[in-house]
Amino acid sequence: MGQAIADFHSNGKSKKLWVYSDITEKDEIPVSYLFRNFKEMPKIEQQALKICRGGILDIGAAAGSHSLWLKDNGFNVLSIDISQLAAQTMIERGVDNVQNIDFYKIKAEQRYDTLLFLMNGAGIAGTLNNLPKLLGKCNELLNDNGQILIDSSDINYMFDDEDEKPTGKYYGEVEYTMSYGDCKSDPFSWLFVSFDMLNIITQSCGFKCELVCEGDNSDYLARLFKNSI
Repeated sequence: MGQAIADFHSNGKSKKLWVYSDITEKDEIPVSYLFRNFKEMPKIEQQALKICRGGILDIGAAAGSHSLWLKDNGFNVLSIDISQLAAQTMIERGVDNVQNIDFYKIKAEQRYDTLLFLMNGAGIAGTLNNLPKLLGKCNELLNDNGQILIDSSDINYMFDDEDEKPTGKYYGEVEYTMSYGDCKSDPFSWLFVSFDMLNIITQSCGFKCELVCEGDNSDYLARLFKNSI
């Protein structure tokens, strides 16, 4: 994805970015979509940006579309991405504070008022069992009165009946690979979690969870707070 982002930024065009999964046929991600402006964003993303506050950590910022809107609206944002090419693209696009780093490796030297996980941000957990680990890291980085804004989808609709769901794991755990030209990623896990399940797990990890809004495709935006406030 980083190479696709860098090519589109440099040339205004790119090869096809393909996504393969273990539950559906291959799909194309239009690379131009990663460069969308506020008006082109789905309502869940628009609402998330509108309720951001204070110092913000934008996790998995990709081409920096969310970060740029926040910057233009006066927010102090640290934008991180695991891809060096994506991070360099953000710098070239004018994002002020960028780090090429894995979210789990950020040191808790600074705390934030908003942790922003968009574009199925819950996916970074990989599996349902890893969601408490994600929330634990969030707890290290979040101010006591801070918030986590995170979106995901309930993909239950993709299975016609219970027999079609995978066995031995949560049905929202999907195995992906991506390809771009001659480049192909290693397989990786990505989590889609229903709001009800997210609510159960976040409460067990010491957070309050509220549903902010729902999208048109079984997707939703949730806001989490520490239970101590």
